[in-house]
Amino acid sequence: MKVTLRICTTEARLLEKKDGYLLSSFLKVRELEAEVEAEQRRGADAIKGVRKYERRVKELTYQTEEDKKNVGRLQDLVDKLQLKVKAYKRQAEEAEEQANTHLSKCRKVQHELEEAEERADIAESQVNKLRAKSRDSGKVNTYLSLVKNNQQS
Repeated sequence: MKVTLRICTTEARLLEKKDGYLLSSFLKVRELEAEVEAEQRRGADAIKGVRKYERRVKELTYQTEEDKKNVGRLQDLVDKLQLKVKAYKRQAEEAEEQANTHLSKCRKVQHELEEAEERADIAESQVNKLRAKSRDSGKVNTYLSLVKNNQQS
């Protein structure tokens, strides 16, 4: 009986150990399952983050391409405007040259007019002197004629 009792005791202890191992294994499995779930959530979150950044990269790539197109259009516009500025500058220079030419001609004509007026004034002065002389000589001639007429009568 002692042997039977020992066997029973040993079996009881083995069953207790087995239950302990089973409980411990079950708890370990639960813990590992929780870790797997947490890792799966982190993995899913990481995938969401990667997709989010991929979308952002696509958006930025598209925006960069649009910006390049806009820069190209703006550069074309700047080039056209620079050509217009050059044309306007050339026109302004030509207009300034014409204005200077006209101003020079105007000054020349003004100078010629002043000289002509001066010559006209001199000629008028000479005419007036000649008229005065002519009147004076006419008076003298008239006086001499009167004197002759008086002497003859």
